[in-house]
Amino acid sequence: MKPPASRLLRTVLCTSASAVLLTALSASAAHADDPAPQPTVKAPSGPTSLPGADDPTTIPTTAPSLPGEGGAPAPNYSEPPDNIGDSKPPVKVDPQAAGLKLADDAKLAPSKVLDIKFVTEDLGGAERREDSTEKTKFTLQTEVLFPRDSAKLDDSAQSRIAEVADEVKKQRATEINVFGFTDDLGSYEHGKTLSKKRADAVQQALAEELNSTVTFNVRGYSEDYPIADNKTEAGRKKNRRVEVSFPRQD
Repeated sequence: MKPPASRLLRTVLCTSASAVLLTALSASAAHADDPAPQPTVKAPSGPTSLPGADDPTTIPTTAPSLPGEGGAPAPNYSEPPDNIGDSKPPVKVDPQAAGLKLADDAKLAPSKVLDIKFVTEDLGGAERREDSTEKTKFTLQTEVLFPRDSAKLDDSAQSRIAEVADEVKKQRATEINVFGFTDDLGSYEHGKTLSKKRADAVQQALAEELNSTVTFNVRGYSEDYPIADNKTEAGRKKNRRVEVSFPRQD
């Protein structure tokens, strides 16, 4: 026996209403349990693996391209390394320019050879030699020539004076300067007397080694013309000296 049509319609409507109610309750429960839903992540387009990922022994050979590698250089890109900066042609100089000409009646100075000096000195500084284009000069510390505060030559001084005499003969010098100097200890007058006597002693020893045609200029300058600081003993030692110089012969 079939149910009446009205009863069947009522059953369908009740079932539909129940389904709608269950769906609404389920949606409300989902929102209550998840107040901060996570954003949806989109998968990137294109290949999902690196080159060679399918073969661990393969080294990727591809690399990102640099600007300009795909053809013409990219706009406003730097210049190639071998062409950094524009080279400018050298400035041309006009040899006839007015600024390069001498003034009226002006003349160039005569050419001359500069005085080039060569200096040699023994390890202790007792003897020093200077050679230039104009003259040769020997500087002997008085400690290797004389006893303290004395003008009498030591026995060992003769060998040093003989070396100077040999150079005079070699250069055929005919005029020799012999100048004596002291430090600034003691009075100026005592230093002047002592420096002159020491210069005289060296001159006499040289004269015995040389012929009589050589002339001498002998001076004693006391503490004048120091070559070192008189405030230290090392400096005073250098200032106590006898200088022998003579012009170089062409």
